[in-house]
Amino acid sequence: MPTHEQRMQKKQAVVQERIAAAQEQRGILLINTGNGKGKSSAAFGVLARALGHGLRAAVVQFVKGRSDTGEEAFFRGHANVSWHVGGEGFTWETRDRERDARAAAAAWQIACEHLANPDIDLVILDELTYAFKYDWLPLPDVIAALQARPPLQHAIVTGRGAPPALREIADTVTDMGMEKHAFKAGVKAMPGVEY
Repeated sequence: MPTHEQRMQKKQAVVQERIAAAQEQRGILLINTGNGKGKSSAAFGVLARALGHGLRAAVVQFVKGRSDTGEEAFFRGHANVSWHVGGEGFTWETRDRERDARAAAAAWQIACEHLANPDIDLVILDELTYAFKYDWLPLPDVIAALQARPPLQHAIVTGRGAPPALREIADTVTDMGMEKHAFKAGVKAMPGVEY
């Protein structure tokens, strides 16, 4: 039976072989989807990482209509971040489908400008997937814009229920599941954790 050290040497060799084989450099498309908490939070963690490397980023939020979130307060003042809150709030709050669709279309126009700009290294399209669920934006147009972005630009799409066609073009898809959520136990949404 191999020793721990032998197993780790074998594992290290496999990892080093994969690193050596991965030579392509290009922007990647990540999707954070699923019913669990943390899709946007994970995207904002990547934003912090990108800024740490001196990259320029843009965030377009498609559903959130509030401007008092901790992430916006932290990132909006950063010189390398363009931040746009494009939503009208959750659909059960507005109850006005046409207004929500207009807000999504306006946010999408801003997103398209960022997706076409080679000076932007990372574009986060927060809660974009709801635009497909509620039929606010045509999925083929969004896919075309994501595929036409500058070669080294990264993009992250967040939101529940990412459509199969969007998942298909992504490089990385993370489907976040929910085991428990404090809100279901009656705990109020807390600043710093929920928003």
